[in-house]
Amino acid sequence: MKLLMIGTERRRPVSGRGGDERCHGSCVIVHGQPLRSGNARRQPRIAFRRLENERSSMTRSRVVKARAVAVSSTERRRQQTRAGRRRLVALAVTALGALLVGIGVGAAREDSAEEVAVRFVNAWARGDYAGMYALVTPEARRRTSFKQFASAYRTAASTTTSQKLSAGKPTTPEAGIAVVPVQVRTAVFRSVDGRLRLPVVERDGTAAVDWKPHLVFPGVRAGERLRRQTWLAPRAAILARDGTVLASGPDRSSPLGSVASTVVGSIGPIPADRRADSARRGVPSTAIVGISGLEREFDAELAGRPGGQLLAGDRVIARAPAVAGPPVRSSIDPAVQRGAVDALAGRYGGAVALDPRNGEILGLAGIASGASQPPGSVFKIVTLAAALEHGVVGPSRRFPVTTHAVLDGVKLQNANGEYCGGSLQNSFAHSCNSVFAPLGAKLGAERLVAAAERFGFNSAPSLAGAARSTIPSPQEILGDLDVGSTAIGQGRVLATTLDMAAVSATIASRGVRRSPTARQGDRQRPVRVISPRAARVVSSAMRAVVTTGTGQAAGLPGLRVAGKTGTAELRTTVSQPSPDTLDGPEVNDLTDTDAWFVAFAPQRKPRVAVAVLLVAHGTGGETAAPAARVLLEAALSGPSRRNGA
Repeated sequence: MKLLMIGTERRRPVSGRGGDERCHGSCVIVHGQPLRSGNARRQPRIAFRRLENERSSMTRSRVVKARAVAVSSTERRRQQTRAGRRRLVALAVTALGALLVGIGVGAAREDSAEEVAVRFVNAWARGDYAGMYALVTPEARRRTSFKQFASAYRTAASTTTSQKLSAGKPTTPEAGIAVVPVQVRTAVFRSVDGRLRLPVVERDGTAAVDWKPHLVFPGVRAGERLRRQTWLAPRAAILARDGTVLASGPDRSSPLGSVASTVVGSIGPIPADRRADSARRGVPSTAIVGISGLEREFDAELAGRPGGQLLAGDRVIARAPAVAGPPVRSSIDPAVQRGAVDALAGRYGGAVALDPRNGEILGLAGIASGASQPPGSVFKIVTLAAALEHGVVGPSRRFPVTTHAVLDGVKLQNANGEYCGGSLQNSFAHSCNSVFAPLGAKLGAERLVAAAERFGFNSAPSLAGAARSTIPSPQEILGDLDVGSTAIGQGRVLATTLDMAAVSATIASRGVRRSPTARQGDRQRPVRVISPRAARVVSSAMRAVVTTGTGQAAGLPGLRVAGKTGTAELRTTVSQPSPDTLDGPEVNDLTDTDAWFVAFAPQRKPRVAVAVLLVAHGTGGETAAPAARVLLEAALSGPSRRNGA
């Protein structure tokens, strides 16, 4: 039978076999319900409306079913995830249980007397006093608190000058005693070997150390107390670079007399801040040590290795002889050292000469490393270098010729109110505050401080006992006036003569800095501070200082000397300016200013960099520059003086 399908409707003839008995004539069967032919023309429409309603209902049903299926699928996935998690948790619990069982088994195994002894001495070797204390018996913990326990071991380590402990394999305990071979390396007594008789008790399958105070060091018996007696060999000599004695013997004498003593420094009782370190090295508390200068710089080598004996009660359990140190050869050149002393000529200040090629100190006198002062205009080397490096100024820049600059409404004058300006080189040669204070303000505190720190400010001193050169943090330099004052070496900037010589040496080395050293042959790692181009511009400006500027008194015939003067105010500082004017230094009040001069020579192939500071002695050009000339002559004298000029 042929069927015609319309959606969910089936249309078929009603005559013949298979016709619907409810139909008489033509009809439409919809879902088994006949529509009679009496409404033949309306029946299709009714049928189709019903069909549409049915189809819409079925569509909604399918959507609902699809959503239900989706929800069901999502729920199944969630259930599967939860089931997976439950399985993972179950596995984790099983693994944890196995781990705990393993730990329990391991703990039970390590609780044997032999293993407890091993763990105890291994914790001792690590300095793990808490780990040691956890292995002692409850009775021992009642007798001795952890604080007392740890203190006992620290005291023993200090007394014996212990540095490292190592232990061998313990013997199988007999009569409750495990014997452990122990080796203790010490500063004074070398290597001390002994056997630690460690009492270990076992109760209910658990072992613990029955600790007593004599167990703090091998070889000590019950009731004995550790103590030591130490002494030093005679102090070693200090030599100049050519072998000349700078200090030797108990009186630290030298054939150079006072020329040597100013760089050698002094000796004396151990200062309070160095007692702990000296005790660790085994130095007797009554020893005489280096306090300043080369005596301080080379103190440990000059003292040699302490000797002595270690006692447990009245018994000597270790001893070692004192070993004298070899003579220490310094970088000091006797001729240059004499030049540094002559440059000061009995005045209060500092003088230093460096070899810019390696950072070695050739001569040092006065307070060159021991005190810091406001650097004044020698700090303009740092300011100019930073401004060039950051493109704040160029070599061809020109500036107004004026007597002052105005920063934050305050007039900052040139020295004596003189007119100053013109080219960058001329402004540097004549040390124009009216140029470099605004230049510093334009550079900004962040970049100025960063540049100073690259030149060595705010760093640890390169010599033991030396003072630091410092500059405030950018956050402490507030406003253009404060930045400008800092840029010309006033405000709160402080520098040592040694560090300013290193600044000069950095320019001489084309922008590479080497930390100053007092040891001959101690090559310092070079650090790039500024570009070679910037260093060349600064070098040319420093040369102009000596040829046409404020530092002409430092010139030497036939030698190209490059330098910079500085005149730093001592009382008229930026922190107490007049209401609307910050004056330059008054030349008629010599006690109000520090005089500075830094230099290097020869300019093209520098062999020496110098710095001179004369405290409360006028202007840099009039007093410090001539003094620096004396030092330069001493450093560059001899047949090779004019080489590389």
